[in-house]
Amino acid sequence: MAKKLKALAGGSSETQLAQTIKDSAHQIWLAGLGAFAKAQEEGTKVFEALVKEGETIQKRTREAAEDKVAEARKVATGTWDKLESVFEERVARALNSLNVPTKKDIDALSARIHELTVATKKLSGTAQKEVGKAGEAVKEAVGETAEVVKITSKKVAASAKRVKVAAEKAVEEVKTDLAG
Repeated sequence: MAKKLKALAGGSSETQLAQTIKDSAHQIWLAGLGAFAKAQEEGTKVFEALVKEGETIQKRTREAAEDKVAEARKVATGTWDKLESVFEERVARALNSLNVPTKKDIDALSARIHELTVATKKLSGTAQKEVGKAGEAVKEAVGETAEVVKITSKKVAASAKRVKVAAEKAVEEVKTDLAG
């Protein structure tokens, strides 16, 4: 730039050089003002265009990010399910090695207890009926036995009277034979 200025000045005096520099600076100033004015005019249009493009890029970026998040969430869910399954399996094996019953074992035992309770109640009812029948049979047998004892007692009493009468008669006969 300095060579250009000297060439413009043509090697003349310093005053001319200063004037050339001053003119050149003034032209630069005017070019800057023109650029500023042009930028102001076109700046709004450019700014609006940049905002629209920024919105478009932001929308595409957001969609891409949401897709990536959904994909990552899907992968994480699958991984979490696998991890949970492995963990449950290992805990089950550890509990099994310690002979701790599983929920499945407890459910099976609960079902079996229920079945046995129903069967016990049924047998209990049957046993009570049988005991009732046996009690009735015992009462009947006791009644019959009492009747037999009563009849037998009467027969024994009658036989005892006959024996007594026969014994008295025999005593009288013996007395008579001895006296006579």
